[in-house]
Amino acid sequence: MSDEKQPQAPNSPEATRPPTIVLQQPSNAGRWLSRLLFFGLIASVLVNVSLYNSYQDYFASATGPTERFHSGDAGAEEKIAVIRVRGTIMPPFTRRILKSIEQAGNDGDVKGVLLVIDSPGGLVADSHQIYHELQKLQTGEKKKPIYVAMQRMAASGGYYIAMGAGKGAPIYVEPTTWTGSIGVIIPRYDLSELAAEWKVKSDPLKTGPFKDALNPLRELTADERTVWNEILDDAFGRFIGVIAKNRRTLDEPAVRKLATGQIYTANQALANGLVDKIGYEEDALRDLQEQLKLKEVRIVTYQHPQTFLDLLIGSMEAEEPGAKWKALLDTTVPRAMYFCSWAPGVPGW
Repeated sequence: MSDEKQPQAPNSPEATRPPTIVLQQPSNAGRWLSRLLFFGLIASVLVNVSLYNSYQDYFASATGPTERFHSGDAGAEEKIAVIRVRGTIMPPFTRRILKSIEQAGNDGDVKGVLLVIDSPGGLVADSHQIYHELQKLQTGEKKKPIYVAMQRMAASGGYYIAMGAGKGAPIYVEPTTWTGSIGVIIPRYDLSELAAEWKVKSDPLKTGPFKDALNPLRELTADERTVWNEILDDAFGRFIGVIAKNRRTLDEPAVRKLATGQIYTANQALANGLVDKIGYEEDALRDLQEQLKLKEVRIVTYQHPQTFLDLLIGSMEAEEPGAKWKALLDTTVPRAMYFCSWAPGVPGW
């Protein structure tokens, strides 16, 4: 009998069985090489995005924000610039607002500015910077009238910057606008009783008796409270003076009477002389155009380049090494604020 293998019939099970496929697992070296290439690709993308963002920031700082058409006659040469202040007044957004004011001031075709505010306020220094630049815009060599339109909220620092429009500037509020909240707040929490219960003692190394005056693990001393009250009074007095200087209907005693930190509705603000008219953004634009005697006008806004921070602030910030520790340290930094909140510090944008 021959040992030669006999051919299989076409319909036999052996003939119809699919061929066997053998998968060879990659070696450890191959897997590590693939991982290195993958991480190298991710690193390359991040580096290129960062370089592109730096490139944008460099040239954006030289040229300022980009002008965008809002409404009106697109072919008109003369313009009204709409500058918007939204959310908490704090870095990095303060710089963008200042850049927009500067752009409007340097543009000879811009004949007037509408300041649109939807903000609960923010840092004292930032609020005053914006106020100062607006004052320069409406009183300097390139004097340009400013109208103000308040939207959902224009409280505390939001009201402070509105004073930058000057004494003759009308302030419009929508029927549902909240404004006022004239005052200053420095957030502080007293955890001394909790620290005592858990036997936690604060013992900082410091060079002076007031260096840790806002330490939450102990009560304020009488001397510390005096020091911080003087700081608050300075900022508060400046707020009062800014309003008295720029509101025709209010003198300093009248402002102090209103400066309880209270929120005022549109009707209450109108009755107390804090604002001038109940109306909307389009009403303020129409009246400003009439004052400027412009039959045809182009309404423009300013757009700022989106930064890497804007793109990743919601995710990368949490992943940044040390970000949580930095955030914890930031909560201990004293910040005087013109802010409509009992717990300020969180950006609302």
